[in-house]
Amino acid sequence: MKPIVQIIKDKCNLSYSCVRVCPVNAIEVKVNVDYAHVVPDRCIGCGQCTSVCPEGAIVYRDSKQETKDILKSKNKKIAIVAPSISGEFHDITDYRKFVQMIKHLGFDYVNEVSFGADIIALKYAEFLNDFKGKYYISTACPVVVQYIQKFQPKLIDNLVPLVSPMIATAKVVRKLYGDNSKVVYLGPCIESKNEALDLSENGKIDSVLTFQELRELFDEFKIAEKQLEYSDFDSPIGYKGSLFPIANGLLQAAGISEDLLSGNVITAEGKFNVLNATKQFYQDIETIKKHFNLYFCEGCLMGPGTTKGGEKFIRRTRVTDYANKRLRDFDYNKWETEIKRYWDIDYSRVFKENDQRIETPTEEKIQEILKVIGKQGQDCDLGCNACGYNTCREFAIAVAKGLAKVDMCLTFSLKNRQDYIKALRTTNEKLAQTQKALKDSEQFALKEKELAQEASDTVSSLLQKLPSGLVIVDKELKIVQSNNSFINLLGEEAHAIDEVIPGLVGADLKSLLPFNIYNLFSNVLSTANNIHNRDVHIDEKLLNMSVFVIKKGKIVGAVFRDMFSPEVRTEEVIKRVTDVIDKNLAMVQKIGFLLGEGASETEQMLNSIIELYKINKKKT
Repeated sequence: MKPIVQIIKDKCNLSYSCVRVCPVNAIEVKVNVDYAHVVPDRCIGCGQCTSVCPEGAIVYRDSKQETKDILKSKNKKIAIVAPSISGEFHDITDYRKFVQMIKHLGFDYVNEVSFGADIIALKYAEFLNDFKGKYYISTACPVVVQYIQKFQPKLIDNLVPLVSPMIATAKVVRKLYGDNSKVVYLGPCIESKNEALDLSENGKIDSVLTFQELRELFDEFKIAEKQLEYSDFDSPIGYKGSLFPIANGLLQAAGISEDLLSGNVITAEGKFNVLNATKQFYQDIETIKKHFNLYFCEGCLMGPGTTKGGEKFIRRTRVTDYANKRLRDFDYNKWETEIKRYWDIDYSRVFKENDQRIETPTEEKIQEILKVIGKQGQDCDLGCNACGYNTCREFAIAVAKGLAKVDMCLTFSLKNRQDYIKALRTTNEKLAQTQKALKDSEQFALKEKELAQEASDTVSSLLQKLPSGLVIVDKELKIVQSNNSFINLLGEEAHAIDEVIPGLVGADLKSLLPFNIYNLFSNVLSTANNIHNRDVHIDEKLLNMSVFVIKKGKIVGAVFRDMFSPEVRTEEVIKRVTDVIDKNLAMVQKIGFLLGEGASETEQMLNSIIELYKINKKKT
């Protein structure tokens, strides 16, 4: 069986709206997970989360197909309808048309849950008026029952041991139509889907449809009011149980006094009121000395299975108007006869503990989290509630339990954002200053760029005209630059590569030179010791090579001379290189910030070349 509520992870945008409204922390947000997740065992089916998700990512268990399968059955099919229909289906002008629409779906009988509410209300009156020193909590709301079983298990013995009006009505219609009948409940509550699974035999509910799902079936089967005739509810007909959708309606149906001076029952509705009521019932019932009549929603007429956007007091008015209309010609004697007929059915219920409370983490862990969110040392029993928790301490406990993460804290998030904005503002100010400086030097930079390009072209041209082979490599022995003489020394294979990769830039030196040669480059990179005038063989050529450091540990260069080539005019090369350096050095220094390491490397390389030629000249 699917969980009563699920989050579609592909739609979840982590707005945390569901976490904020969940009264029992049944929705967890794990670190490094990009969607929220409902913990089924902790969920009480209140449906608060289904109405607040801006992305429509939260859905409850769909029962439409299950109901359609039941409607194909050959058994008797009975729809039992919650009295809150009057508040929900205001668009249907006559309730008798509404009954006929339900029968048109395929139901044989349509009965009112208000009759079951009448019986349970009278049982309440009998039960509560026979006071024996024990105070009780009503059990007409399945969400309240789930909450107490899971999160206030010490109050289980204080639950009125009676079934809900839905189950009571199911027992009535099964006695009326037979135990083999198929019963479908139509109502405003999604937790009723789980409640229906708790009971079997004569109290069994075969499926539960919310009013939203019922509307969808009407649309699917193209059933409209204007197409149908009138049809009244099947007997037995409810009396003041039609007020059950209003929180204190059951008390009025039972004739239980709500007088502030003499009454012995307190009614509370809505999430926060119910949570506070159960807490105070547990702590201070000997002071309060009242029974509690609790409804988790703002009355059943505002249940999560109703159409979204309904106005509570408009719906309340429709409920009371509907009840008054029904009671004008009500056959009270017939109703009394029906009550007596079904009075002796067993409406009792036993509740079981299902403790879902998580052990409170250590104080050390709680303080650690409070420190992270900047709340350590403050009054942590207060809070802004933006994270969905009443206090900062409760939030820290939830984080420690693994149900939340620190960036759900609004203060924490805003502080991080403010720090970011402050840093961004400082950065922007610095950028503005830098922009002004750059603008002021724009013309100068353009001119320097032209000079730098001219120098670069000159240096590149000079390198290519050198008669000796020159290569510069990085620490990975990848070629940074080489001249034509170096490529010529390597032969046809290097020429083929040069056609694809001009200057062999990026080529792996290890694929072009024998091990004993490229290993010299590795040695210079690692030791920073230059190698001068080393004779080496490549194929049938005898070369004289020198390897020198350009940038320690990062870049080295090498010069190769073909020992079998005609004598190189050493003095002329030295003179030309020296002239180039003299003419361009000042300019290179001025535009150093543009050329960066390239200018330095070029200077080192050229000086190394000159030094090499000077050494060779002395030897010759």
